[in-house]
Amino acid sequence: MDNNLKVIILAAGKGTRMKSDLPKVVHKCMGSSMVHHVIEASKKAGAGAICAIVGYKADEVKNVIKAENAADIENGIISFALQEEQLGTGHAVKCAGDFIKGKGNVIVLCGDTPLITGETLKKLYEKHVEEGNGVTVLSAIFDDPSGYGRIIRDESGAFLAITEDKDCTEEQKKIQEINSGMYIFDEEMLYKALDEIKNDNAQGEYYLPDAIEIIRGYGKKVNAFATGSKEEILGVNTVEQLKNAEKIYASR
Repeated sequence: MDNNLKVIILAAGKGTRMKSDLPKVVHKCMGSSMVHHVIEASKKAGAGAICAIVGYKADEVKNVIKAENAADIENGIISFALQEEQLGTGHAVKCAGDFIKGKGNVIVLCGDTPLITGETLKKLYEKHVEEGNGVTVLSAIFDDPSGYGRIIRDESGAFLAITEDKDCTEEQKKIQEINSGMYIFDEEMLYKALDEIKNDNAQGEYYLPDAIEIIRGYGKKVNAFATGSKEEILGVNTVEQLKNAEKIYASR
């Protein structure tokens, strides 16, 4: 266990495409809730503290997490933060502001990615610390990257930006390295940047990726680390995708 490593898990969403009254992250994958698999990966990566951000049917999500992780709740490894209104990923993380007041590093994960492994998260953490980055993005190489934000690099391979699919030029659409939506941040830098994220976009939401440019503005390095196991970053939004995730999980 590494007390310099914390994990925030985004678990506040409704998941309307699941066509179910259950909050998305508590749907079962191979017998355990999706969010439980993310918690297990976080622990295997060495996280000393984990905060699940809950929102839609918050008590139901908390009860599932408590039932599956009783010992970790009791010893204080797992805690919760409430996002009362779903105002974007940046807003969600800000709801856990008290959790990120230290001087270590914090990984932000999605509660609907049951295939993520502790091994990949540990490598992400090690690369982040080794390079002294303010932010390190977990990326992957996809044969068909359509729909995903692309990792833009310069000619030397240095990270430049994340560009959302809809904003990509025709040339950028050919880029196969995509953003997983998972990141590791220098804790102090993230805490500071959250106050500077604006919601001047079509959805009126606060987006966590906006913190990347803000932190770069502080003079900190930013990079992306591509996992060799691209299925690990797959998010589950539909029953069909959940069945596919179970197939992949069972084949490991």
